[in-house]
Amino acid sequence: MNLASLPKAELHMHIEGSFEPELMFKIAKRNGIQLPYESVDALKACYAFNNLQEFLDIYYQGVNVLQTEEDFYDLAWAYLERAKKDNIVHTEIFFDPQSHTSRGIAFDTVINGLHRAFEDGKKELDISYYIIACFLRHLPEQAGFDIYPDILRHKDKIIGVGLDSSEIGHPPEKYQRLFAQAKKDGFKMVAHAGEEGPAEYIWQAINLLKVDRIDHGNRCLDDQQLVSTIIEKKLALTVCPLSNLKLCVVDQLKNHPIRTMLNQGLKATINSDDPAYFGGYINDNFEQLQQAIGLSNTEIKQLITNSFNASFLNEKVKAKYLAKLNDLGSVNTI
Repeated sequence: MNLASLPKAELHMHIEGSFEPELMFKIAKRNGIQLPYESVDALKACYAFNNLQEFLDIYYQGVNVLQTEEDFYDLAWAYLERAKKDNIVHTEIFFDPQSHTSRGIAFDTVINGLHRAFEDGKKELDISYYIIACFLRHLPEQAGFDIYPDILRHKDKIIGVGLDSSEIGHPPEKYQRLFAQAKKDGFKMVAHAGEEGPAEYIWQAINLLKVDRIDHGNRCLDDQQLVSTIIEKKLALTVCPLSNLKLCVVDQLKNHPIRTMLNQGLKATINSDDPAYFGGYINDNFEQLQQAIGLSNTEIKQLITNSFNASFLNEKVKAKYLAKLNDLGSVNTI
């Protein structure tokens, strides 16, 4: 049984980061927006990033094209069609509401377009989903409090809150009050930590934000006590190999720490992060990582198992997906 046929869960994917250039040009034309690029190829040529901030500069430029509920529906539907090809059966996606409301786009326009697409994906493609609203950490905490009433108003559509954007200089501790309020209101909690930022940021995400899951988390390996704490608390890491390569978190995929994470007992998972910008969706991440470090069939299956166990699905649904995964047996080496 090959990798492509195995059911998977994806837990770290920014819907705005799945905005393929071809769709970006199509929606820009529909909305009468002139992109500062002559062609799809010219835009793709800009996807050579030296760090997270260089990526974010282009990322935020791309979201300006999204204007209507139809735009957000089309964005989500394009991801779902690709997810179906990769046999993703459950996805927990991020969206950045402040990137849109700051442009004058109503929160309802964004969430209603996304939610409608994912509901259709559930019915037509058999892909279950949860939506997580992320706060932009480069903004003041008060900006998060300002948009939080909209998130709370749509709690029937949004399962959790997260923390993303520029990590360096924006430690999780800045958002402690905001996350405390969200936890009180019953949201699941996740946060980007330890991608470019130090291990200390992961400590803060755990101890101050009380996260249920850690996004990225690579730098936990710098602190063995932290590794032990993550294992003890049964927290998962949503690791994004091609993102790590593209943003120079690792210099080569052959040096990626995923095997070290597994060997130390960490519940690591594989995800695509911002696949339109980083050169690959979830199967691409598995395949290129396998080619680079020779992941074994057992390791691949463990990573996929971790993705279901780390999801916010209830135990009964997790068991259903894991039984299907186990029934398919071992995967062939790619």
